[in-house]
Amino acid sequence: MWSLTYLIANVCGSVVISVLGYAGDEVTPTWVLAVSALVLWGPFIGVLLWTSKRHGSGNVVNDFSLRFQAADLWGVPLGIASQLVLVVVVTLPFQWLLPSIFNSESVEKRANDLFDAAQGAWIVLLVVIVVVCAPIVEEMVYRAFIQHNLGVAYGARVAILISSFWFAAVHLQLAEFPGLFAFAVVLGICFARTKRLGLSIITHVAFNATALVVMALTR
Repeated sequence: MWSLTYLIANVCGSVVISVLGYAGDEVTPTWVLAVSALVLWGPFIGVLLWTSKRHGSGNVVNDFSLRFQAADLWGVPLGIASQLVLVVVVTLPFQWLLPSIFNSESVEKRANDLFDAAQGAWIVLLVVIVVVCAPIVEEMVYRAFIQHNLGVAYGARVAILISSFWFAAVHLQLAEFPGLFAFAVVLGICFARTKRLGLSIITHVAFNATALVVMALTR
Protein backbone atom coordinates (compact mmCIF):
# COMPACT_ATOMS: atom_id res chain seq x y z
CA MET A 1 0.00 0.00 0.00
CA TRP A 2 2.78 2.39 0.94
CA SER A 3 4.80 1.56 -2.20
CA LEU A 4 1.86 2.15 -4.53
CA THR A 5 0.95 5.38 -2.77
CA TYR A 6 4.57 6.58 -2.84
CA LEU A 7 4.81 5.86 -6.57
CA ILE A 8 1.56 7.65 -7.37
CA ALA A 9 2.49 10.63 -5.17
CA ASN A 10 5.92 11.09 -6.77
CA VAL A 11 4.61 10.72 -10.31
CA CYS A 12 1.93 13.32 -9.60
CA GLY A 13 4.49 15.62 -7.95
CA SER A 14 6.85 15.34 -10.92
CA VAL A 15 4.02 16.04 -13.35
CA VAL A 16 3.00 19.15 -11.42
CA ILE A 17 6.55 20.53 -11.38
CA SER A 18 6.95 19.79 -15.10
CA VAL A 19 3.62 21.41 -15.98
CA LEU A 20 4.60 24.50 -13.99
CA GLY A 21 7.86 24.62 -15.96
CA TYR A 22 10.36 24.03 -13.16
CA ALA A 23 11.55 20.49 -13.93
CA GLY A 24 15.34 20.24 -13.59
CA ASP A 25 15.75 23.68 -12.05
CA GLU A 26 18.39 24.02 -9.35
CA VAL A 27 16.19 26.24 -7.18
CA THR A 28 12.43 25.77 -7.20
CA PRO A 29 10.23 28.67 -6.00
CA THR A 30 8.56 28.14 -2.64
CA TRP A 31 5.03 28.29 -4.05
CA VAL A 32 5.89 25.49 -6.50
CA LEU A 33 7.29 23.43 -3.61
CA ALA A 34 4.06 24.05 -1.71
CA VAL A 35 1.90 22.84 -4.59
CA SER A 36 4.19 19.85 -5.09
CA ALA A 37 4.07 19.00 -1.37
CA LEU A 38 0.28 19.04 -1.36
CA VAL A 39 0.24 16.72 -4.37
CA LEU A 40 2.78 14.41 -2.70
CA TRP A 41 0.97 14.32 0.64
CA GLY A 42 -2.51 14.02 -0.83
CA PRO A 43 -2.33 10.30 -1.70
CA PHE A 44 -0.87 9.46 1.72
CA ILE A 45 -3.59 11.39 3.52
CA GLY A 46 -6.11 9.60 1.35
CA VAL A 47 -4.68 6.21 2.33
CA LEU A 48 -4.80 7.15 6.01
CA LEU A 49 -8.44 8.18 5.71
CA TRP A 50 -9.27 5.00 3.79
CA THR A 51 -7.46 2.83 6.34
CA SER A 52 -9.28 4.51 9.20
CA LYS A 53 -12.64 4.00 7.52
CA ARG A 54 -11.97 0.45 6.29
CA HIS A 55 -9.96 -1.04 9.16
CA GLY A 56 -10.48 1.37 12.05
CA SER A 57 -13.21 3.33 13.73
CA GLY A 58 -13.47 5.98 11.04
CA ASN A 59 -12.08 8.55 13.47
CA VAL A 60 -8.61 9.52 12.22
CA VAL A 61 -7.68 11.23 15.49
CA ASN A 62 -8.30 8.06 17.51
CA ASP A 63 -7.09 5.54 14.93
CA PHE A 64 -3.73 7.28 14.48
CA SER A 65 -3.29 8.47 18.08
CA LEU A 66 -3.30 12.13 17.05
CA ARG A 67 -3.50 13.38 20.63
CA PHE A 68 -1.52 15.94 22.61
CA GLN A 69 -0.80 16.57 26.29
CA ALA A 70 1.02 19.35 28.13
CA ALA A 71 3.97 17.00 28.72
CA ASP A 72 4.51 16.88 24.96
CA LEU A 73 6.13 20.32 25.21
CA TRP A 74 9.28 18.45 26.23
CA GLY A 75 9.49 17.83 22.50
CA VAL A 76 10.70 21.41 22.01
CA PRO A 77 14.08 21.02 23.74
CA LEU A 78 14.29 17.45 22.45
CA GLY A 79 13.86 18.59 18.84
CA ILE A 80 16.33 21.44 19.25
CA ALA A 81 18.94 19.12 20.81
CA SER A 82 18.39 16.55 18.07
CA GLN A 83 19.06 19.16 15.38
CA LEU A 84 22.03 20.90 17.01
CA VAL A 85 23.70 17.98 18.79
CA LEU A 86 22.45 14.54 17.74
CA VAL A 87 22.65 15.05 13.98
CA VAL A 88 26.11 16.62 14.26
CA VAL A 89 27.51 13.87 16.51
CA VAL A 90 26.06 11.04 14.40
CA THR A 91 27.21 12.53 11.09
CA LEU A 92 30.73 13.39 12.27
CA PRO A 93 32.24 9.85 11.90
CA PHE A 94 30.88 9.64 8.36
CA GLN A 95 32.45 13.01 7.55
CA TRP A 96 35.81 11.68 8.73
CA LEU A 97 35.51 8.44 6.75
CA LEU A 98 33.86 9.77 3.58
CA PRO A 99 34.36 13.55 3.48
CA SER A 100 33.46 13.80 -0.20
CA ILE A 101 29.94 12.50 0.49
CA PHE A 102 29.14 13.60 4.03
CA ASN A 103 30.67 17.08 4.01
CA SER A 104 28.69 19.86 5.68
CA GLU A 105 27.72 21.41 2.33
CA SER A 106 26.05 18.18 1.20
CA VAL A 107 24.36 17.59 4.55
CA GLU A 108 22.91 21.11 4.60
CA LYS A 109 22.17 21.41 0.87
CA ARG A 110 18.43 20.65 1.03
CA ALA A 111 17.82 23.11 3.88
CA ASN A 112 19.93 25.77 2.17
CA ASP A 113 18.08 25.35 -1.13
CA LEU A 114 14.69 25.59 0.56
CA PHE A 115 15.68 28.72 2.45
CA ASP A 116 17.31 30.38 -0.55
CA ALA A 117 14.16 29.79 -2.63
CA ALA A 118 12.00 31.61 -0.08
CA GLN A 119 12.10 35.36 -0.52
CA GLY A 120 10.13 37.94 1.46
CA ALA A 121 6.65 36.78 2.41
CA TRP A 122 7.31 33.34 0.91
CA ILE A 123 9.24 32.53 4.08
CA VAL A 124 5.88 32.33 5.86
CA LEU A 125 4.71 29.69 3.38
CA LEU A 126 8.00 27.82 3.85
CA VAL A 127 7.44 27.77 7.62
CA VAL A 128 3.91 26.42 7.15
CA ILE A 129 5.15 23.63 4.87
CA VAL A 130 8.31 22.64 6.73
CA VAL A 131 7.46 23.39 10.35
CA VAL A 132 3.73 22.66 10.52
CA CYS A 133 2.49 20.42 7.71
CA ALA A 134 5.47 18.12 7.12
CA PRO A 135 5.81 16.95 10.76
CA ILE A 136 2.10 16.16 11.07
CA VAL A 137 1.86 14.22 7.80
CA GLU A 138 5.17 12.39 8.23
CA GLU A 139 4.48 11.40 11.83
CA MET A 140 1.07 10.05 10.89
CA VAL A 141 2.57 8.01 8.05
CA TYR A 142 5.86 6.80 9.52
CA ARG A 143 5.02 6.48 13.20
CA ALA A 144 1.26 6.00 13.57
CA PHE A 145 0.84 3.96 10.38
CA ILE A 146 4.09 2.18 9.54
CA GLN A 147 5.74 1.87 12.96
CA HIS A 148 2.50 0.91 14.68
CA ASN A 149 1.71 -1.88 12.23
CA LEU A 150 5.29 -3.15 12.22
CA GLY A 151 5.16 -3.15 16.02
CA VAL A 152 2.09 -5.36 16.02
CA ALA A 153 3.85 -7.84 13.74
CA TYR A 154 7.47 -7.75 14.93
CA GLY A 155 7.67 -5.90 18.24
CA ALA A 156 8.49 -2.32 19.22
CA ARG A 157 12.30 -2.40 18.79
CA VAL A 158 12.25 -3.88 15.31
CA ALA A 159 9.45 -1.51 14.34
CA ILE A 160 11.43 1.53 15.45
CA LEU A 161 14.54 0.47 13.52
CA ILE A 162 12.72 -0.44 10.31
CA SER A 163 10.47 2.63 10.28
CA SER A 164 13.48 4.86 11.07
CA PHE A 165 15.48 3.37 8.19
CA TRP A 166 12.42 3.78 5.98
CA PHE A 167 11.96 7.42 7.00
CA ALA A 168 15.62 8.31 6.40
CA ALA A 169 15.86 6.43 3.10
CA VAL A 170 12.74 7.96 1.59
CA HIS A 171 14.32 11.44 1.76
CA LEU A 172 16.73 10.21 -0.95
CA GLN A 173 19.74 12.13 0.37
CA LEU A 174 22.69 9.91 1.31
CA ALA A 175 24.49 12.75 3.08
CA GLU A 176 21.49 13.28 5.37
CA PHE A 177 20.82 9.61 6.05
CA PRO A 178 22.79 9.07 9.32
CA GLY A 179 21.34 12.15 10.99
CA LEU A 180 17.81 11.50 9.79
CA PHE A 181 17.99 7.87 10.88
CA ALA A 182 19.15 8.82 14.38
CA PHE A 183 16.46 11.49 14.63
CA ALA A 184 13.80 9.05 13.43
CA VAL A 185 14.83 6.64 16.19
CA VAL A 186 14.20 9.44 18.69
CA LEU A 187 10.77 10.04 17.15
CA GLY A 188 10.05 6.31 17.18
CA ILE A 189 10.90 6.03 20.87
CA CYS A 190 8.67 9.03 21.61
CA PHE A 191 5.75 7.33 19.89
CA ALA A 192 6.45 3.91 21.41
CA ARG A 193 6.68 5.31 24.95
CA THR A 194 3.63 7.59 24.82
CA LYS A 195 1.38 5.60 22.43
CA ARG A 196 0.35 8.88 20.77
CA LEU A 197 1.75 11.34 18.26
CA GLY A 198 1.82 14.53 20.34
CA LEU A 199 5.39 14.25 21.56
CA SER A 200 6.86 13.06 18.25
CA ILE A 201 5.05 15.79 16.28
CA ILE A 202 6.23 18.59 18.57
CA THR A 203 9.77 17.16 18.55
CA HIS A 204 9.65 17.06 14.74
CA VAL A 205 8.29 20.62 14.60
CA ALA A 206 11.09 21.89 16.85
CA PHE A 207 13.69 19.97 14.81
CA ASN A 208 12.58 21.51 11.50
CA ALA A 209 12.09 24.97 13.00
CA THR A 210 15.61 24.91 14.43
CA ALA A 211 17.02 24.11 11.00
CA LEU A 212 15.27 27.14 9.49
CA VAL A 213 16.40 29.41 12.33
CA VAL A 214 20.00 28.28 11.87
CA MET A 215 19.72 28.97 8.14
CA ALA A 216 18.38 32.45 8.83
CA LEU A 217 21.08 33.30 11.36
CA THR A 218 23.93 32.10 9.17
CA ARG A 219 22.86 34.05 6.09
